[in-house]
Amino acid sequence: MSIPASSSAPAGHRSGFACFVGRPNAGKSTLTNALVGTKVAITSNRPQTTRHTVRGIVHRPEAQLVLVDTPGLHKPRTLLGQRLNDVVRATWAEVDAIGFCLPANEKVGPGDRFIAGELAQIRRTPKVAVVTKTDLAERDALAEQLIAVDRLGKEAGFEWAEIVPVSAVSGAQVELLADLLVPLLPEGPPLYPEGDLTDEPEQVMVAELIREAALEGVRDELPHSIAVVVEEMLPREDRPADRPLLDIHANLFIERPSQKGIVIGPKGARLKHVGSTARRQIEALLGTPVFLDLHVKVAKDWQRDPKQLRRLGF
Repeated sequence: MSIPASSSAPAGHRSGFACFVGRPNAGKSTLTNALVGTKVAITSNRPQTTRHTVRGIVHRPEAQLVLVDTPGLHKPRTLLGQRLNDVVRATWAEVDAIGFCLPANEKVGPGDRFIAGELAQIRRTPKVAVVTKTDLAERDALAEQLIAVDRLGKEAGFEWAEIVPVSAVSGAQVELLADLLVPLLPEGPPLYPEGDLTDEPEQVMVAELIREAALEGVRDELPHSIAVVVEEMLPREDRPADRPLLDIHANLFIERPSQKGIVIGPKGARLKHVGSTARRQIEALLGTPVFLDLHVKVAKDWQRDPKQLRRLGF
């Protein structure tokens, strides 16, 4: 991992990187946001939402924990899927600790065993099993899941450093998870300035918030094929200092002309809803009023086209 400029810290201070892995939709992004205390990773009820590696930074007096949020490891069906899996494996090789997220309300399955087998090959990095979404499981089912997760590690040939049940939604045991991850980090000064919550460029985060709003808007009507590129973010010049306005121009790319109507909706209603939802989130993120200009464009079969992937930032 490249290390940003650091500052002095008390003796015994720890700082380092941890990542959450798991099947798509295992609660990794929600958990990252809960630990950081604000939204740095987009969440959705659709699998394969996360595409960029987002770092959330947890500041403590005795430690700084930098969380790397990766896409869910999955069997790829497109070039994009292959690249997302490459991102996951490259991240695993560089972090100080790995948290394997397994939902409390879903039985351990072949996908989990596949990931556990992959993790077994990374011998030196401590692995913490994080049983997520405990608010969705009854007590007896949770107990059974904890036993199954313990067995999963043994079958893969390694011991978990810890097994922690958490609920990012209710906040249950989220702080405990941080308590258990911190001792796995090396001693050293902070890697990021106090107050920084992520090292993602604002433009990338804005694009992700727009894409999240678009995904929620189309639900199951559209395959998971929306990309967002922010073309421009500029303060409006003629505004007084006490009434600033940020102009954001962004394009939503879909793969086929037939999908355009789905994203735009009748008389533009759906795109307008996407814009208003995203604008509220962006204003909360940036702390300034925003004018958001969205356009829908076709980039034919972009998930399978290397040139299109590069142009869209993948």
